[in-house]
Amino acid sequence: MKHTVVIGTKNKNKLKEFQALLRGSGVRVLSLKDFPGCKDVKEDGKTFEANTRKKARAYAIHTGLLTLADDSGLVVRRLKGKPGVYSARFAGIGCTYRDNNRKLLRLLKHVPASKRKAKFVSVIALFYGKKCVGGARGECRGRIAFEERGRNGFGYDPVFIPAGFSKTYAELSRETKNKISHRGKALRPAKKIILKFCRI
Repeated sequence: MKHTVVIGTKNKNKLKEFQALLRGSGVRVLSLKDFPGCKDVKEDGKTFEANTRKKARAYAIHTGLLTLADDSGLVVRRLKGKPGVYSARFAGIGCTYRDNNRKLLRLLKHVPASKRKAKFVSVIALFYGKKCVGGARGECRGRIAFEERGRNGFGYDPVFIPAGFSKTYAELSRETKNKISHRGKALRPAKKIILKFCRI
């Protein structure tokens, strides 16, 4: 199992992005769904870094394998950094992606394009047992659209327009998104750490 990494998530969309970015590396990719007894870790940290380290450590101890966890979210300047670490539950516990997008668009309803700046952030931590073996951070700057557009991706993808583009994340191909995305930018250096650990 030396050439194995566990992605500390049950989110199938997030898992697909990680699998695509690690494809062809020679590393076997598992997820928490391969460990039925693994309980979710409560994300109660005040920063992305705190949440991702907590998750990676707990899941690594449970699985006994090299484990990667990430915490990511949308940071909107006009909303003083919100939704931030609360991105997944911005519209309340049990909310859907669409609920979150609708709330965000409602809060920015009368905000002009020039003041809709935002960025996606992804922070990754890699643990083996109780030991942190590395980490990475990626950001993608852009702005919030005036309406949901596109059917690709997930989360806030339909309302986020990356800098230099006129299309939302959800209107871009998976390949294009992976090249510019916050998660892609974080995983590329993390991938080097994984390959070094696995000695591939």
